[in-house]
Amino acid sequence: MTTTSSSDEGDHSRDLREQGFAARRAVMSDEFVDRAMGRATGTASEAIQYVVTENVWGNIWNRPGLGWRDRSLLNIGMLVALRANAELAGHVRGGLTNGLTREEITEAVIHASGYCGAPAALSAMKTVQEVFDALDAG
Repeated sequence: MTTTSSSDEGDHSRDLREQGFAARRAVMSDEFVDRAMGRATGTASEAIQYVVTENVWGNIWNRPGLGWRDRSLLNIGMLVALRANAELAGHVRGGLTNGLTREEITEAVIHASGYCGAPAALSAMKTVQEVFDALDAG
């Protein structure tokens, strides 16, 4: 049985946090991450921001096997299914950053309608269109 010291675990956690912030900033933007962290600082929400950054962005997003573009496409489908439109907006922008086209994002929502239902897809498409419109407005 191998044991690790709390110092080793702390180093690993710091590494995941650093990798997570790097990935999260690259995909979602510095402004997005700064805003999310700023809203959470000093609140009960602060801890979940670090957990998500370490576990999701530091660990899962950096796993081999899928590129960030593919992960973005998967996220869009899953967020449609969850009807998590606030998260969807950020991941639409992140998907564009990762090389998805507007047509691919739209098709992902249409595809999700067959599995998640029209109400979820219509709600998601409203969010997607708001992101596209905001980007077009500059």
